[in-house]
Amino acid sequence: MTPEQAGALAAEVLTEIRRAVVGKPEPLALVMLGILAGGHVLIEDLPGLGKTLLARSFATTLGLDFRRIQFTPDLLPSDVTGAPFYDQRSGDMVFRPGPVFTHLLLADEINRTPPKTQAALLEAMAESQVTIDGSTRALPDPFVVVATANPIEYEGTYTLPEAQLDRFLLRVRMGYLTAPQETGMLRARIDRAAPEAALRTLSGPAQVLAMRAAVERVEVEDDLLDYVIALVGATRAHPHIQVGASPRGGLALVQLARARAVLELRDYVTPEDVKSVAVPALAHRVTLRPELWVRQIAADDVLHEIVRSVPAPQTMPRAVVAS
Repeated sequence: MTPEQAGALAAEVLTEIRRAVVGKPEPLALVMLGILAGGHVLIEDLPGLGKTLLARSFATTLGLDFRRIQFTPDLLPSDVTGAPFYDQRSGDMVFRPGPVFTHLLLADEINRTPPKTQAALLEAMAESQVTIDGSTRALPDPFVVVATANPIEYEGTYTLPEAQLDRFLLRVRMGYLTAPQETGMLRARIDRAAPEAALRTLSGPAQVLAMRAAVERVEVEDDLLDYVIALVGATRAHPHIQVGASPRGGLALVQLARARAVLELRDYVTPEDVKSVAVPALAHRVTLRPELWVRQIAADDVLHEIVRSVPAPQTMPRAVVAS
């Protein structure tokens, strides 16, 4: 599959999902980029904004096996990964897989469970495997975690550890619909006479892997790599940031920019690709200074400032010059 073919299929998937998720073109596109880039997606916003519907719609349209975990304060790590149990009929210890053994896992309200249970996903997200009682078991390929989280100031939530946040390729915010969009959503619900739209399956696990392989064929010029390093470095030097983005942030930024190029039907990355995904890729990887909480300055605001201040390369990719 070429990058152009992968982009066309991804666009068709997004068009289908928009039948169910109304008025959210940018969050939908970002989630699609995360899946194309082979990463995991954190969707952070208030309850009732369509986060769960979005994840389920992607699983249906992409033809991926889907499991959902409702994270609660009493959830155990074994409830996520699975655990061995004693089979009385055979007299053997038999492993019972947990819901993590799927293609697309919806970790619903992940910050409502303590860090011990959140950490059960760390190995799965980083290495697509789980280790239990000294035995390592591979997860299905592709494996994608779409986690939803309520704002940290919300009642009954726990802060996600930095190591957990760094495993997410990007963070997406949904936001409220405009009044016309909300009216359209209500009208669509009445017209279809069903709680949710019935979506078509347009892909499958093999096609998702082929689209990811197409992303790997997208070219990135050296000056764009220097630009990525400059953006990541700026997060470490900014006076408002206590802990800057890790090297994993640079890797995420490059992969998301390549995925955006595919979505734009190109096989090369432009500075605009990097700019458009910089905030979703890096904002959740930085830690602001504590005093900024009183001033109500968010990480997204600081990252927007960094993107505006770091000069982008002016040279055109070779693919453009050749054409």
